[in-house]
Amino acid sequence: MAAAEEYDENIGSWPRWRAEARRNLSSLTLTMSSGVPRPDNRGNAELRPLSISYDGLARVDGSARFAFGDTSALASLSGPIEVRLAVEQPSKATFEVSVRPLSNVPATEAKALAATIRASLEPSLILTKNPRTLVQLVVQSLSWPRSATWKEGLSAAAINASSLAFLNASSVPMRGVVAAVPVGRLSDGTLILDPSDEELHSMSGGGAFAFVFADGVGLGGSNSDCVWTSWKSTAGKYDEDELLKARELARMGAEAVYDAMRKSVENKSGSTTQISPKREEQGVKTDAAEGKEGHETDEDKMEI
Repeated sequence: MAAAEEYDENIGSWPRWRAEARRNLSSLTLTMSSGVPRPDNRGNAELRPLSISYDGLARVDGSARFAFGDTSALASLSGPIEVRLAVEQPSKATFEVSVRPLSNVPATEAKALAATIRASLEPSLILTKNPRTLVQLVVQSLSWPRSATWKEGLSAAAINASSLAFLNASSVPMRGVVAAVPVGRLSDGTLILDPSDEELHSMSGGGAFAFVFADGVGLGGSNSDCVWTSWKSTAGKYDEDELLKARELARMGAEAVYDAMRKSVENKSGSTTQISPKREEQGVKTDAAEGKEGHETDEDKMEI
């Protein structure tokens, strides 16, 4: 009891649900077992193959592409650059995010995704180092949303592509690196990482989680902390324990994404890095020819 009281003093003004989550974190068990195998034979805590590339778009400071399987997004970063007087801020840089859909002009969904990306990335940026300037991020969707009600995979891919664009530009100081993954809940209560198209019809909830990775950023010396989530339930009532289990499953997936990002930066050469999370020894192969054949260039898809 004394330990709990001491912990209450340390958490200060944190919201009650976050305090309870941290008290019970060590006793949580993930709901990741199911008697029915996944359609693509992945484990419930396995991601689809990841793809990362740095193609070097013209007239921007940094660009990157990220994909979960065939769900991909492209991001470009410009800044710090000159800012319009109307949006200039005297104490920090103005962070502007624009999202372009695969077709048509940006509408409500694109603006909502832009707000999601900004909310996820802003905690990792040190914008006070460049006041009265503009940091402009443009994200291009390279695949269709997999369902009218499930856009979390594309949201996570866009967040990851944006983080990689910041790393590629290296022009904006950062506190850490943000990585995001989608988590789904099947109708029997099983939690799965990165749901496939075949699993969408049997899902009764889910969402994306974004984590910032940096030394000592989390509780108890952890190197990760959840900065954003879109978790929702479409059937039944809200369950806090289920949210905490989903968050811990997402943390495992985000660690795999962060590790892939780190390896891609170490092996950065403008070509595509393919990583298969299914393998115990996560091999990284680089094939410049693979990124040149069978698709149009990024300049044709996106013009800044």
